[in-house]
Amino acid sequence: MGQSANTDQLVHTDQLAKKVILITGAARGQGAAEARQAAERGATVVVTDVLDDAGTAVAKEVGGQYHRLDVTSSGEWRSVMEDVVATHGRLDGLVNNAGIFRHDSILDGNEDNFRLITEINQYGVFNGMAAAAHIMKDQGAGSIVNISSVAGMRGQRAVAYVASKWAVRGMTKSAASQLARYNVRVNSVHPGAIETDMLFDLGTETIDRLVGATPMGRSAKPEEVGNVVMFLLSDESSYVTGAEIVVDGALIA
Repeated sequence: MGQSANTDQLVHTDQLAKKVILITGAARGQGAAEARQAAERGATVVVTDVLDDAGTAVAKEVGGQYHRLDVTSSGEWRSVMEDVVATHGRLDGLVNNAGIFRHDSILDGNEDNFRLITEINQYGVFNGMAAAAHIMKDQGAGSIVNISSVAGMRGQRAVAYVASKWAVRGMTKSAASQLARYNVRVNSVHPGAIETDMLFDLGTETIDRLVGATPMGRSAKPEEVGNVVMFLLSDESSYVTGAEIVVDGALIA
């Protein structure tokens, strides 16, 4: 997968000090990396997922708490948010990271597949933003980071996945324009070939083709996406909202 980047670097250990950050899909992969990075930067981290054992382990590792959360359930979102506010008094950041990928084509006409991906990747993000918006509005500050994909920037074969990631991009801009007056920022991040299970499940041939098409000549560590997410969660990005940041080694440039 090409030469890896050196991600060992000076960490701003107080970048997220005193902030409460909730991350979905944080039991493994990119979400788990983001949980570790947020904790390293001083945040109180709320880990959520449907993988209870792995999620609990990550929460213990980062000194945070774990909540089981099916992102497609607005009821579970309300329950988790109520507990977070009751425990911590606020919610400063939300990372809508949970998502799934399935191979499909418009020629397949697989409605069940399309609905499943839409429920998790699109409706799950909508639920998260809706649940966080009122909390952040009332406290007069907050940052929501929605993880989309380069598939949300151009067409690809996997029609359901592409549709869901374009939707995340559009919803982000809509929410950003509505919430800006309350000092609540909403941005989307669009990763390319990132070394997580979602990439590895594509198989060697597809990975080699994808990395080969990437001008930087390599895939990326999850922490390289996480660094961008940490910036967007922090006060260092105080005037950044409605943005779409591509992290792909110039794949779609």
